[in-house]
Amino acid sequence: MMLHFTKMHGLGNDFMVVDLVTQRARLDAELIRRLADRRFGIGFDQLLLVEPPTRPDVDFRYRIFNADGSEVENCGNGARCFARFVLDQRLTTRREISVQTAGGDLQLRVAGDGRVRVDMGQPRFAPADIPLNAEAPASAYSLDHNGLEVTFDALSMGNPHAVIDVASVDSAPVAQLGPAIEAHPRFPHRVNVGFMEIVAEDRVRLRVFERGVGETLACGTGACAAAVSGIRRGLLTSPVSVTLPGGELTIEWANQATSVIMTGPAVRVFDGRIAI
Repeated sequence: MMLHFTKMHGLGNDFMVVDLVTQRARLDAELIRRLADRRFGIGFDQLLLVEPPTRPDVDFRYRIFNADGSEVENCGNGARCFARFVLDQRLTTRREISVQTAGGDLQLRVAGDGRVRVDMGQPRFAPADIPLNAEAPASAYSLDHNGLEVTFDALSMGNPHAVIDVASVDSAPVAQLGPAIEAHPRFPHRVNVGFMEIVAEDRVRLRVFERGVGETLACGTGACAAAVSGIRRGLLTSPVSVTLPGGELTIEWANQATSVIMTGPAVRVFDGRIAI
């Protein structure tokens, strides 16, 4: 069969977006890995599926698969692309859209300038909610990597994140520490690893090693996690501008009783179809 899709990106974090509201297809892990291949397939960091909701109080169901075929709970850059996609495809006329994900519901709003504002929900810090193997919540955790003690903060933005403070993202050991921490036994579901350089109280630079993908040009939930980590430790004040290799996001968070708000662009690259 021919599968229609759209290629999109949020700050270079790129996606294959598939409408499963008006077409039907079964995409298993092997097929997803083949489609994700940048030489023999379409190439993407994540596959985003737009599906009918399973509840009457939301507009769509939003599913996310990494390039390795694993399904994950949330993707912030993908959420912005999701909102633009359903409008462009005329699956809705609403500019305020509610979607269900495996990590919880999201509220999306497309502004007149094309930027998308996403209510990412409240961050979660309890180790069981991340999940993280730890006896109690803390502002800092540590693990051993080849005799080196690595200190990090950890939280969930619907998916697990570890945030490491670094003096400079340019010299941060992302390629070495990223995969080691991603698969560390302290994280039973693996983890996204952010390397954060604080530039000012309202600005950071960030690189993220995403589980199941590797380092990406941008990570929306990673930007949220980094900003929240800095704010709750008194190192940052909201709103925070997060500069990633692919561009900039604005993150707002008042306190632990409020949602994290992410604002940034979403870009349509091309439409296509492929035989599966």
